[in-house]
Amino acid sequence: MDITGTIPSQDDVDQILALLTTVDHAQRTEDPDAFLEIFREDALWVTGHGKRLYGRPTIDAFTRQVLPGATTETYATYEPDHLLFVRPDIAVLNVNQTYVHRNGHLDRGTPVYVLAKDDNTWRIAAAQNTIVVPE
Repeated sequence: MDITGTIPSQDDVDQILALLTTVDHAQRTEDPDAFLEIFREDALWVTGHGKRLYGRPTIDAFTRQVLPGATTETYATYEPDHLLFVRPDIAVLNVNQTYVHRNGHLDRGTPVYVLAKDDNTWRIAAAQNTIVVPE
């Protein structure tokens, strides 16, 4: 993973990578509470299908509707690709996402997370979960 921008502390990098691990674990275990913890209260999230969600209450309602049962046919893996520290309390994380279907078929995604550090905790302020369409 490349890291650019302002020079971060190793603790900040570790916290951000732990946040990505939480995304992975929450998705695989279909745990909406764990997933929602990573978002700021005023977060903005755009799903892989383009649905715009504004604020944690809206993200909460959507997540509780779609996450249970989501891994029946498919699960996703998350690999950090590039981390840009815009300033010490704002970072942008690009992620390589692989959707693994039970039949062995693979699809790709390229989420981007805009992260903000408040009270020494990194959370998602905005995210775009983009599905990569094969050419």
